[in-house]
Amino acid sequence: MIRRDFLKTSAGMGAVWGSMATPRRVFGLTEAPQPCGPQFPVVHGLTEYTAEFVVNTQYSDLPQDVVALGKKSILDGLGLALAGSRAETARLVQQYVASLGCSRGDAVVIGTANKLPLRFAAFANGVAIHVDDFDDTQLATQKDRVYGLLVHPTVSVLPAVLGAAEMTLTTGKEMMLAYHLGVEIECKIAEAIAPRSYEDGFHSTGTCGVFGSAAGSAKMRKFDVAHTIRAFGIAASHSAGLRENFGTMMKSFQAGHAAESGIVAADFSQIGWTSADAILEAERGFFHAYGGGYNPDVYMNKLGKPWTLENPGVSIKPFPSGSLSHPGMTEMLELIRANGIQAAEVEKVDVGTNHNNLNALMRHHPTNGLEAKFSMEYCMAVLLVHGKAGLGQFSDAAVNEPAVQEMIKRVHFYTDPEAEAAGYDKMTTIINIHLKNGRTISGRADFGKGSPANPMSYEEVADKFRQCADYAQWPEAKATQIVEFVKDLENASDMRKLTALYSA
Repeated sequence: MIRRDFLKTSAGMGAVWGSMATPRRVFGLTEAPQPCGPQFPVVHGLTEYTAEFVVNTQYSDLPQDVVALGKKSILDGLGLALAGSRAETARLVQQYVASLGCSRGDAVVIGTANKLPLRFAAFANGVAIHVDDFDDTQLATQKDRVYGLLVHPTVSVLPAVLGAAEMTLTTGKEMMLAYHLGVEIECKIAEAIAPRSYEDGFHSTGTCGVFGSAAGSAKMRKFDVAHTIRAFGIAASHSAGLRENFGTMMKSFQAGHAAESGIVAADFSQIGWTSADAILEAERGFFHAYGGGYNPDVYMNKLGKPWTLENPGVSIKPFPSGSLSHPGMTEMLELIRANGIQAAEVEKVDVGTNHNNLNALMRHHPTNGLEAKFSMEYCMAVLLVHGKAGLGQFSDAAVNEPAVQEMIKRVHFYTDPEAEAAGYDKMTTIINIHLKNGRTISGRADFGKGSPANPMSYEEVADKFRQCADYAQWPEAKATQIVEFVKDLENASDMRKLTALYSA
């Protein structure tokens, strides 16, 4: 139940409103407030259980296939940080930090020679990883959830644990354990919270990701249960992010803020700052305030059972755009190649999905690269015009190319009853390409390349990494060494050897 109106009884109303005879009429309301949903679950010890999971889990508890999946996402994140170091946001972040007099520190901003205080380096690296919207995506399992719209798991955690690994001698196993714990916790929180949270506008990478960063940071500092609980309480008050900011610099800001805020939470917990000890489950806590409810059955006693990276899995993106566009883009590219479709032959394209896709891919007339990432119309158009959609196709100049803008006008993006009926736990996309000669070429996809249903191998992720490194003009020799280092990450004796490979 969403309890935003705390005036739940006539006594409560009297206490607050005093002598006002008809307080609800002040707001033009004449009906008594009605319940908005099921009773909020009463589950004790949820935050404590989470903290104990962080403290007690050891590297040996990680299944080897989970370790392998984690290495793919870590390599992916490093490549995206390199590519993102060339974005305009990187310059603005550096300018801002310099204005604070905090431009010197011990943690590397990936892809540069700059070192900042840990929290600011994590923010900068988080922004860089997410700015191209090319990072991995958690998959939903429940029918009432929107597939692929939970969190981007790596961006909130990797900058925090990598930065911490520079502060002291840290092995690859230690760093990977902290990474996996953070990813698991933020993903399970995102899975548990009521879907109203996302549907009403919260950006889950920002709101849930902060707990992943806090968990990873707590493990890197070897916190006990009490300090970890305090870190979660502090982190919850930093939880932030709104979907209205999709298609602007703020989307990546929110991801970077989550990475930074988990570090801040650990900092304050370490010096003795106090916070609530049941921040997740309390009636005025995170799940209630941000979601109006949650499903404890997918969270309590479920951390690591199974690990989210293993089941339902995490999708690694083949295109630098919103994940809901990827089944359609994967299918469109196959149709173009199989049928030799030329842009000049296309009269119209119908692209049907469930309504949640339209709710997320909301930029129907994009005028810049950031907007284009959330435009199904653009994603279809650029593939038809150029036959590819890499980092270079999401620049402002590429978006405003006349041929692409003209093709956008021919793309009809709509809610399709068949896609709607397929369920929101899929990204069902139905494509009909109408050619000028009267022929119609059709296709359908439920999942895109990179999803667990059509996964990338480590070598395919390495190819994506190399493309990102090349985009950043990173030395090829260093890029190759990073690929090999991460492939053997569990045997690394000092994570600072990796730092040297991704810093200028």
